[in-house]
Amino acid sequence: MDHHMKHQMARKDYLSGKRVLPKPISRKSTIASVIDNLDAYNGGRLRAACQLMSEKYSQKDVTIGLSIAGALTPAGLGPSTIIPLMNHGFVDWLVATGANMYHDLHYAFNMPMFRGRHDVDDADLRDKGVTRIYDILFDYEDVLMATDRILRKIMLRPEFQKEMGTREYYHHLGKVINEYERKNKIGEVSVLAAAYRNGIPVFTSSPGDSTIGMNVAGLELLAEAKGLKDYFKLKINPSIDVNDSTAIILNAKQYEKGKTGVLLIGGGSPKNFLLQTEPQIQEVLMIPEAGQDYDINITDARPDTGGLSGAPPSEAASWGKIDPTKLDETVTAYIDVTVAFPLLAAYVLQTTKPKKLKRLSERTDELRQKLIQSYLENNKEIGELSDMMKKLTP
Repeated sequence: MDHHMKHQMARKDYLSGKRVLPKPISRKSTIASVIDNLDAYNGGRLRAACQLMSEKYSQKDVTIGLSIAGALTPAGLGPSTIIPLMNHGFVDWLVATGANMYHDLHYAFNMPMFRGRHDVDDADLRDKGVTRIYDILFDYEDVLMATDRILRKIMLRPEFQKEMGTREYYHHLGKVINEYERKNKIGEVSVLAAAYRNGIPVFTSSPGDSTIGMNVAGLELLAEAKGLKDYFKLKINPSIDVNDSTAIILNAKQYEKGKTGVLLIGGGSPKNFLLQTEPQIQEVLMIPEAGQDYDINITDARPDTGGLSGAPPSEAASWGKIDPTKLDETVTAYIDVTVAFPLLAAYVLQTTKPKKLKRLSERTDELRQKLIQSYLENNKEIGELSDMMKKLTP
C-alpha cells in the first residue's frame, strides 16, 4: 500500500469532525472558551495546540522542553508568559537564544524598556542614544551599556572560572540574578531567576551569537592582552550542552519510561538544538530510540523555503526527531508568537492543575552517568574509536 492509500478514509470518517457551529462570544467568555470556539485555519491550529498542551503535556510523566527564538524577552514575554508556565510546571528545560537571555537581565536589574513606534527615524534614535527593537525603545547607555558593565563583573566571580556549558553558566548567573530581582523588589520578572528557583536547565545553542558571548570574548581578550589567562578561566564548551540536553531526553524516555513533548516558539537554532537530542541518541550514540512523543510548533516561517524554522513535524520525523507513529500528536500554527504564546499560556493555566517540578538541573550528574552507561552498552564503534584516541599525541 502506497503512502497516499494509507491516508484514504471512508466518506463518513472525513465528515466525522465537530460541526462548525460556534457559540457566540459574550461578556462572560473566558480566554479558554474563546480558544475552544476557534474552528478553522490558524485559529483552529492554535486551538489544537492549546488542547494538546492541556490534555497530553499536563501528564506527570511528560518532560516538556521549550525553545524560544526571536526577541521575546524584550517584548515582555518573560514575566507575562514564560515564568508563569515555569511556575506551573510546564517547562522542564529551556533552550533560548543568547539574546533572549541577555535582554532578560534588564528586568532583574530594573532597567526599563518602553513601548514605542516602529516608524521612527533610526538615525535620530542613534544620535539621541536610543536603541530600537521594532516598536520597543530603550536607552543605549542606561540599559545596554549598564547591563554589560554589571555582567562583566558578575563573570569575574570565582564560580565562573572554569570550562562549562551554558547550562552551568546560566545556573550561576541565575543565582546572582535572583538576588538582584529580590533586592529590587519588582516581582518575578527574570526568566533566568525563575529557572534557578525552579531547577530548570537553560541552554543556548550558539552562545557566541549574543551580547553575553561578546562579553565573554571581551574578557578573554583582556586576559590575553594582560597576561591574565591563568586567572580568567571561563570557557563555554557547547559539547557539554549537547550531552547534558541529550541526557534529559534519554532519561525521560528510557530510564523513567515516560514521554517527551516539545514546545517550539519560533524556530532558529534553539528549535534545532532541542530537537537534535533524538538524532544524537540514535545516530551518534547509537542508542535505540524513536523520537519525541509530542510536538507543538508556533512560527511565522514558511515550510517551502527549506529552512528549519518553518519545517513541520512530519519533516522532523524523517530525521528521527519526532516519533513517526505519533504525528497525530503534533500541531503547527503559523501565527505571530507574540500573539499565540500568551494565549496558549493563559489556556494552560485556566484548564490544568500545576505539575510537580522535575528540577532537572539538580540531577545533571545523575543524568550524565545514565547517558554514558547507555552509550557504552549500545555503541558498536567504542572500541575502535578508543584505540584511535590512544594513538593521539598527548
